[in-house]
Amino acid sequence: MTNAYDVLARIRAARSAPQPAGERCEMCAEPIADEHQHVVNVEGRQLMCVCRGCYLLFTDTTAELRYRAIPDRYLAFPDFALDRRHWEALQIPVGLAFFFRNSALGRTVAFYPGPAGATESELDLSAWNDIRAADPRVDMLADDTEAVLVRVGDADETAAPRSYLLPIDTCYEFVGRLRLLWHGFDGGQQVRAFIDEFFEILDAKSELVAP
Repeated sequence: MTNAYDVLARIRAARSAPQPAGERCEMCAEPIADEHQHVVNVEGRQLMCVCRGCYLLFTDTTAELRYRAIPDRYLAFPDFALDRRHWEALQIPVGLAFFFRNSALGRTVAFYPGPAGATESELDLSAWNDIRAADPRVDMLADDTEAVLVRVGDADETAAPRSYLLPIDTCYEFVGRLRLLWHGFDGGQQVRAFIDEFFEILDAKSELVAP
């Protein structure tokens, strides 16, 4: 059974490990031999496997680009400024979601996991803007390529929320794995165990950013 360690290891390997013969960059069609990194097609919200040369073309976070390179940083936001009232205002039906700013739409979007995979939420922008105002760390994420992953409740609904800044491909991989493991209404014990393990890994590898 694939666990959370496997998910992160596969993402890291995809960025740096030699690829099988015949695999090519999705932009220039050159063989991907030494590195395999990702860019985002901003309009189509598609992840693309690219060579190092093509990846570097899209690393300027200030330029208006159709494609954007996905960075590889993990940050933890302790004491995140989100309480139960804010979470309920966001109208997300589960205690887990990731948020990123879609530059093509000009707004923040939110996705949460479920049996169908990543489901987009009808995000209440006023509620999200309240969170941004209370916690400026939210504005550290790069448009389209990084997300804020938030988990609330855990076993104790009074527990403080756990929040992290992650590469967007890691978020989609995480939610995709949850879809494969999902059983019943709430996902089942296997999903809960996978989520716990995944967040333990995030705690271990993320750099702390104080409020």
